[in-house]
Amino acid sequence: MTGSLRLPFFIALALLAFAANSVLCRLALAGGLIDPASFTLWRLLSGAVTLALLCLLQSFKTKPQSLSSIWREGSWLSALALFVYALGFSYAYVTLETGIGALILFGAVQLTLILFAAWAGQKLAFLEWLGLLIAFAGFAYLVLPTLSSPSLIGFILMTFAGIAWGLYTWRGKISAKPLFATTSNFVRTIPMLGVVLLVVSVNGTIQMDSEGLFYAIVSGAIMSGLGYALWYAVLPYLSASLAAVLQLLVPVIATLGGVVFANESITLHLMIATSGVLGGVLLVIIGKKRTSKNA
Repeated sequence: MTGSLRLPFFIALALLAFAANSVLCRLALAGGLIDPASFTLWRLLSGAVTLALLCLLQSFKTKPQSLSSIWREGSWLSALALFVYALGFSYAYVTLETGIGALILFGAVQLTLILFAAWAGQKLAFLEWLGLLIAFAGFAYLVLPTLSSPSLIGFILMTFAGIAWGLYTWRGKISAKPLFATTSNFVRTIPMLGVVLLVVSVNGTIQMDSEGLFYAIVSGAIMSGLGYALWYAVLPYLSASLAAVLQLLVPVIATLGGVVFANESITLHLMIATSGVLGGVLLVIIGKKRTSKNA
């Protein structure tokens, strides 16, 4: 593969991996093949193993790194954000369809990052405020007028998951070694998940068969572990605005994946909500780009 095609190919693989996480989670949980806590545990555990192997490979190619140096790149706050994201993501997909869940997740992520930027002192232009208003209106339309389709509980859980992932992404910007930091954070979530699994086991709600376990491990080891590694590898070659726009493709890909693999349907309601949320976020990105050019 030529150098000119390698970057678009890796970008496409990373975006497909992000969308596949939604499809795999929905297939496992909607079918009752595994409970959300067990899915989350196996997803993060297998992701941690894959990322640890990638860290070892990278350290062998460059300067060898000790386990303690890799561990120090992470933090308990980032691990908590990752934990909230992964657990909320799993429990939300018990009731949400694939495309709707991905739309809520990535819309909440982008809006969280925008609000963090405003909180950090970056002033928003008129076009950015207009985009925020349209995006929030799209979210409101998604759950109105019945507040039952999609599930309100699922909507709230996935929104919290998106906010947590936005926080995790924001904190990741300060990391000089994102692969090492992600590996450390994945490992740090295991004790938290152990507590959740203990509580679930006491309530007697653990459920898992081989197919559900397979989906969880593929989601963690391949779609999360390798997907995140690919995304972090291509990020230095992308502008912040282009990276944000590319992530807006994930809900679209996930929706198509839900149609193909989970026999879900694309409704007019979902199309209008998707246009509002993603269109609003795109306006913010365009407004931010214009503001930076003028500056």
